[in-house]
Amino acid sequence: MPETSSTAAVTALPPLAAQAERLIELGVHDLAKTPADDLRAFAERAGDAHPGALLAVHPDRVPASALAPLLRRRDKPGFVVVDMPDVDDFAPVGVELPAGPEEGPFHLVTGVDRGDDLTNWSPEEALPELTGRGRTPLTLTEGLHWVLQQPAALERGRCFMTIASRLRKADGTFDARTPAIWISNGTGRDGRERKDAPKVGWCWWGNRHTWLGFASTTGRVHP
Repeated sequence: MPETSSTAAVTALPPLAAQAERLIELGVHDLAKTPADDLRAFAERAGDAHPGALLAVHPDRVPASALAPLLRRRDKPGFVVVDMPDVDDFAPVGVELPAGPEEGPFHLVTGVDRGDDLTNWSPEEALPELTGRGRTPLTLTEGLHWVLQQPAALERGRCFMTIASRLRKADGTFDARTPAIWISNGTGRDGRERKDAPKVGWCWWGNRHTWLGFASTTGRVHP
């Protein structure tokens, strides 16, 4: 039976200072080649101006393949499915990340929502709906940062897609795969030992899934 779910129950993120310490504990600052004190200073500078915001690192500094193994669920580490070796080539599309070489590698993601009400919508259908609500979808790495800070955001039967990350092919069109984060059943090539582990996988752009919402944000800020 699926676990019960409430989007409201997973939106109260820890304070930014606590989120910074969590990333430092996991060694994300080292992956980003950034001093821990720079991460702490960013969280302090952001202060209380953006309550409930998510602290994220630019994917150019810490890609999805490095973040996924840091996830934990029931002591199982996260992983990327074997048929997505190009996961780090899925880049932000249709959104502007305020962090970068000039601004620094960190930014805040405000008003994060799992999009439970959009389960059984396809990515193709969900994107214009989110846009109409004045929201933008999360990138894959933003979604991973959310689960790192708030593991309860990932529940069996209530997981989410991150459709602001797309793979552009050589001819300029998009790959039909769209990234998602959910919980492995330990079947197929996942392996039984990975049952209940957090999982980065993909779904087709035009397909619907009753257990995948569409994670989104009200905006991104670099204080």
